[in-house]
Amino acid sequence: MALLKQSALNPGVRKREVFGWAMYDFANSGYTTVVLTAVFSAYFVGSVAGGESWATLAWTGALALSSLIVMLTMPAIGAYADLRAAKKRLLVLSTTGCVVATAALAGAGPSDVAWALVAIVLSNIFFTYGEALIAAFLPELARESRMGSVSGWGWGLGYFGGMLSLGLCLWYVIWAQGEGLPASHFVPVTMLITAGIFGVSSLVTFALLRERAIPQFKPSEQSGFIASMARLQRTWREARTFQDFSALLVCSVAYQAGISVVITLAAVYAAEVLGFQQTETMMLIFLVNIAAALGAFGWGHVQDWIGHRLALGVTLVGWILMTVLAALATGPTLFWVAGVIAGLCMGSSQSAGRALAGVLAPEKRRAEFFGLWMFAVRLSAIVGPLTYGMVTWLTDGNHRLAIVSTGLFFVLGLALLRRVNVERGIAAAVAANLQTDPADQHRRHPEASIG
Repeated sequence: MALLKQSALNPGVRKREVFGWAMYDFANSGYTTVVLTAVFSAYFVGSVAGGESWATLAWTGALALSSLIVMLTMPAIGAYADLRAAKKRLLVLSTTGCVVATAALAGAGPSDVAWALVAIVLSNIFFTYGEALIAAFLPELARESRMGSVSGWGWGLGYFGGMLSLGLCLWYVIWAQGEGLPASHFVPVTMLITAGIFGVSSLVTFALLRERAIPQFKPSEQSGFIASMARLQRTWREARTFQDFSALLVCSVAYQAGISVVITLAAVYAAEVLGFQQTETMMLIFLVNIAAALGAFGWGHVQDWIGHRLALGVTLVGWILMTVLAALATGPTLFWVAGVIAGLCMGSSQSAGRALAGVLAPEKRRAEFFGLWMFAVRLSAIVGPLTYGMVTWLTDGNHRLAIVSTGLFFVLGLALLRRVNVERGIAAAVAANLQTDPADQHRRHPEASIG
């Protein structure tokens, strides 16, 4: 944080607040790292579901269901957060829900398929709500020209949080295996470790992060869900005005579908294709997190220099290379190389995508627009993993063909990125702010009225 200059932040924003905001990425990264990627995904397929032919499809189906629920509810929640200036309050509720549901995963043993599926659906729903809400704070904290580097700090610190959770879990798994304890014993403990770190670390965010938004409803007006839905409908009607934000949403569906596969099925691929054991997979994911942290920190500054769109495009080329190497791997070495590339691209592309959404979102409708962005991300989380699961089911477990299909999502995302014009998108966001509150916009940007 010492390397982050005060000039990168908006007036009145202190570095300690940015640290508090970034600590949420630190807190929740253990969930994706341990639950979705390294531990519980492979445990569910191999132990809870007993390695049945439908196990991978069941896992991806549960994630798809959670994403569908978020798709249907998050835009309205984002609009409600804008109207009520309730981002922080909703963040507390979503965090509590995710922590409790993650701890509930500890109760899923062999054959407890229903319990595991319900807990994973609930935990992933609450996790995703928190992701969208914390992202909506970014434009309040960082100057537009430095949004990439600040976003990169958040993602980078997040991967260290993932490494802390994974490292503690790895230590416990190695100890438990040395004692001859089965996965049905040590995997539940890793769920409790992950939930605990998430809950405790998020307290820093709630202590330091401020809600700067101002409620935008009047007592005489409709509020709550009805007003939120009405505002959301207006956003969809005005989609042509925000054509570049809309183009980013379509692009995000494509490339985020591929990322969703890597996050949720990397451990399954390593176990089913290359015969990785639990500790080998966890060590690989630990290395991937180191690479991801470096990518997020370093690439965040690079994207401010070369532009978010080009930065995102470069990472998509890296993702394509990663899928090619993973498909060709017949032993651990090439797969480890693919994993490092995935890590570098993971932090970079996630940081660039969030920052690009931030600069294209109108100032007074950020939570709403980040809700739309999360709508696209959740749609991708349905399309990507379900495609992978369907390919393996239809081909009697051909995971190599499934990873090749994943690479096509990155190719499509790279092609669709060409439709995003950042300068035009920023101009549309500024115009929307002028229409929303001309007096306030004049106070913030008096030069906008010249000429």
